[in-house]
Amino acid sequence: MSDPTLDTNPDEMPLVSHLIELRTRLMHIIGATLVLFIALVAFRNDLYTLLAAPLRNLLPIGSSMVATDITSSFVTPFKLTFFVAFVVAIPYVLYQIWLFIAPALYKHEKRLAIPLLVSSVILFYIGISFAYFVTLGPVLKFFVSVAPENVNFMTDINAYLDFCIKFFLVFGFTFEIPVFVLVLIMAGIISTESLADKRRYIIVGCFAIAMFVTPPDALSMTVLAVLMWLLFEVGLFFGKFLEKKDPDLHISPK
Repeated sequence: MSDPTLDTNPDEMPLVSHLIELRTRLMHIIGATLVLFIALVAFRNDLYTLLAAPLRNLLPIGSSMVATDITSSFVTPFKLTFFVAFVVAIPYVLYQIWLFIAPALYKHEKRLAIPLLVSSVILFYIGISFAYFVTLGPVLKFFVSVAPENVNFMTDINAYLDFCIKFFLVFGFTFEIPVFVLVLIMAGIISTESLADKRRYIIVGCFAIAMFVTPPDALSMTVLAVLMWLLFEVGLFFGKFLEKKDPDLHISPK
């Protein structure tokens, strides 16, 4: 007799069927990213101008961004456009991943997973926006201000892009901390009480992680560490709220 909580065909799919389904989802993801890339590629130089604006506004008179490699001025805007296309496609990417894993989930797991996926997308976009509009400017200002007087601050356009991509991804994934905390709680891996008891160690861990993933300056490290801690507290708060509202929220193992 099949499990009434499972709303999918009880017959197991063969491995080949799983691989075909996985290939289909990957092709859809790649196709969507390429379509967005083609749609945005005409604006590649405008995108890079927008990205470079926080730095160009801080450069001293007579300084500018440079291309130290022959192909940098051509390749770098395309590289940025592909990154932007993938970021824009993230909701569709997660939707394809959802279509792949949904048949293996129970009804109550789907009920919990959908809000988490939506929250993940929103928080990731908020993290990137926070990095660009709030944090990037002060961090760049710090680096420009500490440059020696006899050194012209002329950043390579590809190096700046790599710095920004890393910077945005760090903050984007940092904003996923509340979702990560909720998943740990709902999976029964750890309780809210245990997380609260380990708060002091988690705060120390936030500063340790921030020290390794941020540029070597105290400002960005402190901002990221404090942000990680606050987002942890947000996840813990909602975890306690869900536990009180639904004591049986834990995801059951198969």
